[in-house]
Amino acid sequence: MQALPSRPRLDQIALKWHDLAQRRLDYYTELYRSGRWQHYYTQERFAMRMLDVINAARKWRALAGLPQHEHPARRSDEMRPAA
Repeated sequence: MQALPSRPRLDQIALKWHDLAQRRLDYYTELYRSGRWQHYYTQERFAMRMLDVINAARKWRALAGLPQHEHPARRSDEMRPAA
């Protein structure tokens, strides 16, 4: 049975959630690199939160049907200095 045109397909929804989880992972990575995490978390709490964020990104990648690999390499012009 085909999906109804008025409803979004589940694979499109999974891709959007994956994008959101990836952006969240990027945010926490930048938080770590800049050292700003120390203003908000203890080392233990941040490590636990980071593991949750990484696991969520991996799960959404799998649900979206994307190949399983670590965070894609970014171009050097997209990287910002931490300080």
